[in-house]
Amino acid sequence: MTHPPVPLGTFPTPVEPAPRLAATLGLGPEDLWVKRDDLTGLGGGGNKVRKLEWTVGAALAEGADTLVTTGAAQSNHARLTAAAGARLGLDVVLVLRGGAGASRSGNLALDGLFGARLAWAGEVDQAGLDAAAAEVCDRLRADGARPALIPFGGSGTLGARGYVRCGEEVRAQVPDVRTAVVALGSGGTMAGLVAALGTGSVLGVDVGALADPAAAVAEFAAPLTAQEVTARELRVRRDQVGAGYAALTGPVTEALRLAARTEGIVLDPTYTGRALAGLRAAVRDGSVRPGEKTVFVHTGGLPGLFGHAQAVAAAEEGAGAY
Repeated sequence: MTHPPVPLGTFPTPVEPAPRLAATLGLGPEDLWVKRDDLTGLGGGGNKVRKLEWTVGAALAEGADTLVTTGAAQSNHARLTAAAGARLGLDVVLVLRGGAGASRSGNLALDGLFGARLAWAGEVDQAGLDAAAAEVCDRLRADGARPALIPFGGSGTLGARGYVRCGEEVRAQVPDVRTAVVALGSGGTMAGLVAALGTGSVLGVDVGALADPAAAVAEFAAPLTAQEVTARELRVRRDQVGAGYAALTGPVTEALRLAARTEGIVLDPTYTGRALAGLRAAVRDGSVRPGEKTVFVHTGGLPGLFGHAQAVAAAEEGAGAY
């Protein structure tokens, strides 16, 4: 049974033209539009709000009084789960990879501001993180709480329903869109867009969060569309991962500067920076072409910039002396 979503965001988000960025990338001045899902409203904004409307809606319908979720230390999903809990009067426990003390900035600062409690799982793989979250839920139940475990990244078929709605917004706002470009992390965002727009109209840029993100997208998208969705038919670029999920690459550094200096738009070093670097590479190799409408889906993540020491240093170095 699918429970109704709980309202958490401000929709539809705007779509803005980006002619100066388009020219820099090698596109025409009317070819590139930015879907501002960084402006979803709750907790600093970002794509996870759309997913949380569905996953938290289900948790509330099942009588939960505590939200538990997992992620990396600078997880945008964890931050917005904390914000959703604060808005709805729910306790939140975030089970994070790594250990306490490595950073106090970026999303972690906001996690604390929203009143979330942190459980550090150590340097574990996804299975270890899931096990740590299950243990936290067991302890909460033993203490009399009613926890709901929100999936990693908010991703799954249920959370992806939020991005079906986003895809419908894109189609209404840019009817002749040829390609929607989006960061591909845990898979739910791209899955919803694929369900709404079709496999050929969505380009996902892998950020290195999963070993096989295309398989996750296909799994989440298939129940949302009458058409078969397979991993091999998806448009996925895997050339922007670099040394790994948390590593800043040269192309991403350049992408952050391009967006900021041409359109005054701030991207983050893990997700949207990689997505723009992937779009730039796609224009260069001809898989995204001038004369066709392209929508760059800005999924947010600004607080993560301030928790990424390399990205902060690179940004500061870009300021010239007067």
